[in-house]
Amino acid sequence: MNKPLRRIAIFCGLLVLALLIRDNWIQYVKADELRTDKNNRRVTIERYASPRGNIIVDGEPITGSAESSDSDFKFKRTYKNGAMWAPVTGYASQAFGATQLENIEDGILTGNDDRLFFRNTLDMLTGEKQQGGNVVTTLNGAAQKAAYNGLKKQGGKGSVVALEPSTGKILALASFPSYDPSSFAGNSTTTDTKAWQKLQKKNNPDDPMLNRALRETYPPGSTFKVVTAAAALEDGIYTDPDAKTDSPDPWIMKGTTTKLPNEGNIPCKNATLRVALQYSCNTVFGKIGSDLGNDKMLDMAKKFGFDEEQFTPVRANASVFSDNMNPSQTALSSIGQFNTAATPLQMAMVASAVANDGKLMKPYMVDELQSPGLDPIEKTDPEELSQPLSAENAQKLQSMMETVVDKGTGSNAKIDGVKVGGKTGTAQHGVDNSENPYAWFISYAKGEDGSAPVAVAVVIEDDNAVRDDISGGGLAAPIARNVMEAVIDSKK
Repeated sequence: MNKPLRRIAIFCGLLVLALLIRDNWIQYVKADELRTDKNNRRVTIERYASPRGNIIVDGEPITGSAESSDSDFKFKRTYKNGAMWAPVTGYASQAFGATQLENIEDGILTGNDDRLFFRNTLDMLTGEKQQGGNVVTTLNGAAQKAAYNGLKKQGGKGSVVALEPSTGKILALASFPSYDPSSFAGNSTTTDTKAWQKLQKKNNPDDPMLNRALRETYPPGSTFKVVTAAAALEDGIYTDPDAKTDSPDPWIMKGTTTKLPNEGNIPCKNATLRVALQYSCNTVFGKIGSDLGNDKMLDMAKKFGFDEEQFTPVRANASVFSDNMNPSQTALSSIGQFNTAATPLQMAMVASAVANDGKLMKPYMVDELQSPGLDPIEKTDPEELSQPLSAENAQKLQSMMETVVDKGTGSNAKIDGVKVGGKTGTAQHGVDNSENPYAWFISYAKGEDGSAPVAVAVVIEDDNAVRDDISGGGLAAPIARNVMEAVIDSKK
């Protein structure tokens, strides 16, 4: 071969070698980066080429898939009673991504989870299209409906959380106002984008996409007195619910000249713990918090779950009980004011722990993950978080909460033939309590065998209500009662 031809051959060989190196680099080294690149439309088209797996409640799907008529993405997400279930499912949108269970369990729902590798390999060999698995929830459909309809009828903003005390299963998780994830599940600029924009907080002050059950913290008001009562019993400062406390009325907060007021003409002077909880005496529980001190109150709050984010697996904001407070600030915090703030989930956990004889279980909403063939992939086992109070003291506190419903401010939660314990709360809101207060109610119901199948927390924020008509017993307790009844009836 002459010299010019040899040079051309060498040059062509180098080009072929460079091409092979480049091709292998793309296929093996850059493959994952290219596959996940947001600009790789082929990957996105493939993602929506098959129906998505479903989220299951009571054995039935609350989600589905429909063929798109205006996109090269073949399937888009659909929802049954989407607004009712949005705080549980979140959304899966071709244009705006996914949140909550739709995002956390995306691998199972799309069929891309590594645990489905064997199934996907078989499907590839047999020519079957890849399928998504299912997410089986702990939710109770009847309880969720009662919660959502109760909030909707009330007409303001609010949330409901119901738990199964013995396991931590979330039975209801409702938030109002809400949104229908189906309205922006596609990627149309004329319909989906417009629907999305209408739901954004800057365009909708009611913020319907806010998951109030998990992501909003409120001053818990007098419902926090259950935590303070637990601290008093556990510390031994008071051991008998029916013995008089050292609680003057009026009581001047330590280090100040300010009286801590009670609401109305109620028998709070040296009241027993039972009477103090029944009538919601600020002086009794404020003084208990001040006497115990910040450290002991903070320790009890943490045992109930305060100051830590909870993962259900959807993240819930941390509830707050502050550190480094002086005695008067501790007193105010111990009646659920000052810096104290809690999610509805957190206050449901408080009621749940008391109902479960002092044992707090980790809240969760995913019972099982299933393959496309309905085979179990992963099962959630109940997990104990803490023991905030002994069984003996929990039972004392139960009797006190049951008095609140039988003879006190929580009478609207009564259920015929069922023992119900509860605590109302009307929490101050705004500078100098200038805005309408929040109405709270936490409760549990007991079965004939003494077990507690459900604990509930309800919070209502109604800017349009007449201020004097706002109370936990009046607005929130009836919703809690309906949710508890729904759970009890579903177990018959």
